[in-house]
Amino acid sequence: MEELNKPESVQYPKIAEEINSMASVDQGMRKKNVKDKEYWDENVDRQNTLRMKEIIEKIGWPNTSKVGKKAAHNAWLLIQHADHDVNFQKECLDLIKSESAGEVRLDDVAYLEDRVRLKLGQPQLYGTQFNEVEGRFIPKDLEDPDDVNERRKNIGLNTLEEATKEMYEKYGMEEPKD
Repeated sequence: MEELNKPESVQYPKIAEEINSMASVDQGMRKKNVKDKEYWDENVDRQNTLRMKEIIEKIGWPNTSKVGKKAAHNAWLLIQHADHDVNFQKECLDLIKSESAGEVRLDDVAYLEDRVRLKLGQPQLYGTQFNEVEGRFIPKDLEDPDDVNERRKNIGLNTLEEATKEMYEKYGMEEPKD
C-alpha cells in the first residue's frame, strides 16, 4: 500500500485528485454502513458513475500514467461499485483489459471480471465475490472451482481459502470451525 501513496508525475493531476476524493467518499460511506445500515446512500455510486463516464470520455481509462497508481486503483474501485450500470462496468472492463502491462493492477481486473460475469449470469473466474450465508462466507458461483487457485495465483492473488479467511477478519467475524 505504501507504493500507492508516493508522489509521482502524472498526466492529469486534477483528475487524479478528484478520483481519489470520490473514492474517499465511497469508502467512508461503506465503512459507516458496515456498522449502521442507515448510512447507505445509493446516490454516492450513481454520482460517481456519472462522473467516471465523463472522465473516461475525456481521457480514456484513467491508468497509472494518466492519474498515478493510487487514482488508477481508485478509478477501478468506483467502477467496481457501479453495479447499477453493468453495461458501463463491462465497457470499463474491456478498457482495463486493453491496457498495457503496468498501467493497471491485475487483481483489479480479476475483481471487475468476476463482478461483471456474475451480473451477466456467468460464473466468476477468480472467486473474488462472496455471499454471507448463516455466518459463513461462501464464494458466489465459480467456473471450474478445481482450478480457481491456479487462476488466482497467475494474477497475484492469494488462495481462495486465504481470501475467505481475510473476509472474516475484515468484517470482525469469527471463522466457523466446522
